[in-house]
Amino acid sequence: MKITAAPLPATRTPLWRHLYVQVLVAIVAGVLLGHFWPATGEALKPLGDGFIKLVKMVIAPVIFLTVVTGIAGMRELAAVGRVAGKAFAYFLFFSTLALFVGLIVANVVQPGAGMNVDPATLDASAIAGYQHQAAETSLVGFLMSVIPTTMVSALTDGSILQTLFVAILFGVALSLVGKPAEPVFDFLERLTLVVFRLVGILMKAAPIGAFGAMAFTIGKYGAGSLVNLGALVATFYLTSAIFVLGVLGIVARLHGFSILKLIAYLKAELLLVLGTSSSEAALPSLIGKLERAGCDKGVVGLVVPTGYSFNLDGTNIYMTLAALFIAQATGIQLSWGEQAALLGVAMLSSKGAAGVTGAGFITLAATLSIVPSVPVAGMALILGVDRFMSECRSLTNFIGNAVAAIVVARWEGKLDHAQLNAVLNNRTPSDATPIDERDSVETVNPA
Repeated sequence: MKITAAPLPATRTPLWRHLYVQVLVAIVAGVLLGHFWPATGEALKPLGDGFIKLVKMVIAPVIFLTVVTGIAGMRELAAVGRVAGKAFAYFLFFSTLALFVGLIVANVVQPGAGMNVDPATLDASAIAGYQHQAAETSLVGFLMSVIPTTMVSALTDGSILQTLFVAILFGVALSLVGKPAEPVFDFLERLTLVVFRLVGILMKAAPIGAFGAMAFTIGKYGAGSLVNLGALVATFYLTSAIFVLGVLGIVARLHGFSILKLIAYLKAELLLVLGTSSSEAALPSLIGKLERAGCDKGVVGLVVPTGYSFNLDGTNIYMTLAALFIAQATGIQLSWGEQAALLGVAMLSSKGAAGVTGAGFITLAATLSIVPSVPVAGMALILGVDRFMSECRSLTNFIGNAVAAIVVARWEGKLDHAQLNAVLNNRTPSDATPIDERDSVETVNPA
């Protein structure tokens, strides 16, 4: 059975109906409200939190259905292992490269030089909770946490890796059973249509969520908090831009597409990530859009959820950049050997904290706890602006995973180049959700 969407009429949608426009207006309104009425802005936090909870509610079903139907649709189980191997090779190389980029920029720009902060004067109690979480993060603990208590709990506990683990096992079993399992496969494909329609409905609330989240951020932390540490924040944003447009831009060009056109195609999702400071808010929509851009469902289902835990380019740039900033601000001169040790520890700790909520700050705490040269208490210096940097981390991580899915799909020969070029050049209807904002009619064509 093959399920397709009927062609949509080529009518022009009013600008105000595009989700990215609505989210952009909401972000601007949230910034203004948080700036001029900070108490009111801070009180709107439940709007952002509520929207993120709505999206997280459907993440597990989206991943499960996408992965199961994708693996079962591959027919050859060897292809599953091949895709996973290529994806992890990609993740390892580029996440490590991101660490190097952060290290190099920190040495060249030196955003913390001249601050002359005495570590003894810093309030370490503010980061005690992060240190505790970092101490609990270990490789063995991480591996054990991937295994759910039950198959059903994997879909209810909110763990992406647990959901992915169960989905892969279920998809493999479905493929091994073969013809007797075809009714189950057909049912899951039909259920996928329903779930993605639900995602489209939930995305209507995206402007409200972005408005509340941005109003809270500006109301609580204030744009003025950026002044003292503006050099660090600006350096981080600039470094991330260089990585996305330079490194990932070259990767995209070598694989036949433009990074700028991909960013334009994902503009609604990127604005949503910016507004909510959470890349998870746009995960279901990213999966749908990549499939519509010509990427094979099985490849997308394996690469994107896994990348959300293991391909954290923005987080890795942040780790080395923030660590060297703290060292520079506290007047500590790190030798090249010490910086190499810092890089090595960061490479390990960034993988050990995969799937941990708030992994950026927690992983930094874990890294500094192992490297005695840089005081962990120095993290208190950047705690006040971490929220602003988390937005950039999420944006960079999001773009990195979109590029990874397209690249791996091409490596596997499962990328429809004509469809990719069509959507990136805006020759087919596209919008912020897997289902176009305009009404469309799905048709079910029997195999």
